Amino acid sequence: MPKGYWVAHVDVDDMERYKDYIAANAAPFAEFGARFLVRGGPKEVREGQTRARTVVIEFKDFATAKACYDSVSYQQAKALRDPVSTGDMEIVEGYGG
Repeated sequence: MPKGYWVAHVDVDDMERYKDYIAANAAPFAEFGARFLVRGGPKEVREGQTRARTVVIEFKDFATAKACYDSVSYQQAKALRDPVSTGDMEIVEGYGG
């Protein structure tokens, strides 16, 4: 079964308050077995435009990735993130071929 991924591109307006989101998302990510593949870090944009931070999180499958996002505990963490950042995020199914 293909894995599921969150792919996010984020601009953070207040890193100190964003740290509250990072602390709060630890519990749902642990509960749903999330594994960070990319978490910020240096990058070089070769085409198009993107935001300051790129994050890629791996889950055991697409259903688990969606369930984590929809969980009460993640939505509570997200409520801390929303006022201090702007982003684009999608949940995608990995390639199983």
